[in-house]
Amino acid sequence: MEDRTRTRRDRTHWLYLAVIVAVLAGILVGWLAPDTGRALAPLGTMFVDLIKMMIAPVIFCTIVLGIGSVRAAATVGKVGGLAIGYFLVMSTVALGIGLLVGNLLDPGTGLNIAGSAGQGAQYAEDAHGAGGTVEFLHSIVPTTLVSSLTAGSVLQALFVALLVGFAVQAMGSAGEPILRGVALIQKLVFRILAMILWLAPIGAFGAIANVVGRTGLEAVVQLATLMIAFYLTCLLFVFGVLGVLVRLVARVSIFKLCRYLAREYLLIVATSSSESALPRLIAKMEHMGVERTTVGVVVPTGYSFNLDGTAIYLTMASIFIADAMGQPLNLGEQFGLLVFMIVASKGAAGVTGAGLATLAGGLQSHRPELLDGVGLIVGIDRFMSEARALTNFSGNAVATLLIGTWTKTVDAEQVREVLDRKLPFDEETMVDDHPSRPAEEEGTKVLVPA
Repeated sequence: MEDRTRTRRDRTHWLYLAVIVAVLAGILVGWLAPDTGRALAPLGTMFVDLIKMMIAPVIFCTIVLGIGSVRAAATVGKVGGLAIGYFLVMSTVALGIGLLVGNLLDPGTGLNIAGSAGQGAQYAEDAHGAGGTVEFLHSIVPTTLVSSLTAGSVLQALFVALLVGFAVQAMGSAGEPILRGVALIQKLVFRILAMILWLAPIGAFGAIANVVGRTGLEAVVQLATLMIAFYLTCLLFVFGVLGVLVRLVARVSIFKLCRYLAREYLLIVATSSSESALPRLIAKMEHMGVERTTVGVVVPTGYSFNLDGTAIYLTMASIFIADAMGQPLNLGEQFGLLVFMIVASKGAAGVTGAGLATLAGGLQSHRPELLDGVGLIVGIDRFMSEARALTNFSGNAVATLLIGTWTKTVDAEQVREVLDRKLPFDEETMVDDHPSRPAEEEGTKVLVPA
């Protein structure tokens, strides 16, 4: 069994090495042949679409199995309540850090951006099209029960999965056949996902070639100060704030956790979308020892409400644009914008071009004269989106561990063994084939999801 596991792991190892090569090749093609690079954009788009295609089924199966197996509905409510409270606090901290670093560095001071004027209105219109709070809540309710799995909305899939999960739970023993059927569907979904991931090198090559072909290397150099400051701020947040928090609460090293999630980070860098790694995060956190119910509630909810990287981006970009246009924000305006962004960032996941659209919406509501400055950062937004996605992903991984610890729904011993590489993750199936077997079989420990 051990040899078979090692063979599987080696196969996927070569896959992710191929992703690195594809990224480097994409940079060269986009730089040396920009037209060709731009023409390769559909390769990256199709790969991300394939991943997104699997998100709703993964969420549905995970939550239904998790809640349906729990006899006390209060457990789910407790996890959800803690998650929302934690997300609100951490988003506020992330926004505050963005404001602090933006004020200390003033990266936009002295820039002339007259040539970029007039490009912000479209992004504000996109944000306006997303609707207000009532429209956002209304969008969570799907047209039909089945459409929640086809509409592409994470929150709709989450909503219906919660309804089905609680309904199956209320059925008691009569609902056990349904749970067995959903468990089989989950195995099928993860198997399909594992097949799709073998296309990652092609998707990465197309996505990177397109970005470099469109922006060129000069755009990166021109706005290097903002990019470096943003990346450093994200690193400070992940390894400073989140790292200290997860060490104090869960007794887990942030460095070991990042090593465990290294392949997901690589996938996010290749696609600039944390959604591409959502199904794998669910599978890996369950493998680590966090109960299925906790993972099923925290991870999908966090992908819509716990956007730490986006929060940092919104405040730093706002200060950058104001400074670049020679109209810096005073302290009162910054705090007003902070309050707005706390709310706006929660709905950012539901907007196409979420970062730019939400940024434009915030500027339009507070300082409309700064709206045209959004065009300044369009060229490098794609590069900054990678740091946003990585930070958002890290924040949700840490949140799952923290809330699992607070609700006592995590196996601390299993967490240590997994992070110490004693229990390798099965890259082929991404799900335990025998959840009902005893914990010991043939002398080898078998993972038993809670």
